[in-house]
Amino acid sequence: MRVRLPLLRTSWAWRLGAPAAAAAARLPRGASAGPGPRRAMAFYRTEERGQPHSPGYRLFFKNVAGHYISPFHDIPLKADSEEENGIPTKRARNDEYENLFNMVVEVPRWTNAKMEIATEEPLNPIKQDVKDGKLRYVANIFPHKGYIWNYGALPQTWEDPHRKDKSTDCCGDNDPIDVCEIGSKVLSRGDVVHVKILGILALIDQGETDWKLIAINVNDPEASKFHDIEDVKKYKPGYLEATLNWFRFYKIPEGKPENQFAFNGEFKNKAFALEVIKSTHECWKALLMEKCAGGAINCTNVQVCDSPFHCSQEEARSLVESRENYKE
Repeated sequence: MRVRLPLLRTSWAWRLGAPAAAAAARLPRGASAGPGPRRAMAFYRTEERGQPHSPGYRLFFKNVAGHYISPFHDIPLKADSEEENGIPTKRARNDEYENLFNMVVEVPRWTNAKMEIATEEPLNPIKQDVKDGKLRYVANIFPHKGYIWNYGALPQTWEDPHRKDKSTDCCGDNDPIDVCEIGSKVLSRGDVVHVKILGILALIDQGETDWKLIAINVNDPEASKFHDIEDVKKYKPGYLEATLNWFRFYKIPEGKPENQFAFNGEFKNKAFALEVIKSTHECWKALLMEKCAGGAINCTNVQVCDSPFHCSQEEARSLVESRENYKE
């Protein structure tokens, strides 16, 4: 049998808004652009292994130093956060900063491949979901093409499948919390962007709570107009209704029934969403400190130093390099 070496492709992703980038270019050497909500993010590098649209495809993440990291566990939840042993710590800041989060983009808008953080694999690369031996693609829900937002997740969150949510009376779905980014830009798989949280929808998927955050990239040209869920209704009329219908119907082409929702499909506001994020972050911290049962979730990380699942940079590299040859 012919052996194929993994295909590697790398890219660097510098998350700086176009206005900020232009302003930075005009500054004298050593000058500072000053504080502001649109400050540049950290450097993250993505490395593709295997062929896209194959079961063996993986998108790994590296930090600015070129070391492999987990997008699930090692990228901070809060944008511009201070950390203690890899876990963000609280500090005083204004409301604008309190609502800035890192989002890991799994699926660019208008695409169909169901990509996701591989929660059960070491270092949790992004992969394409497989069911019954077949790669998964979402159907086009008329009149839309693929996903109607940039879709992804907040790092360092976890919806605990053993913990019943008081507001939905259902347990979590065992994944990081999902994000629907509604800005005007089509983002790329593996992008890590700052987002403002605007609201949240409670999807009930086969008896599990599957929260869907509504957010906008802070570097979007229209971001300054959006502060809460009511602004989405005002400035993007019909978008929330389309979102509700998309989640209601997207599994019907697979022969499944309509999805159900808590709160009769009502989108909850930013304050409610922030409390859900806080709760899922606490669940993630308990998971990483082995204070709860994580089942098959892989908690290997390189930056949460107090975690029993912490590994060295060399061990992380070995985990990636020792993977079996990828299928095509």
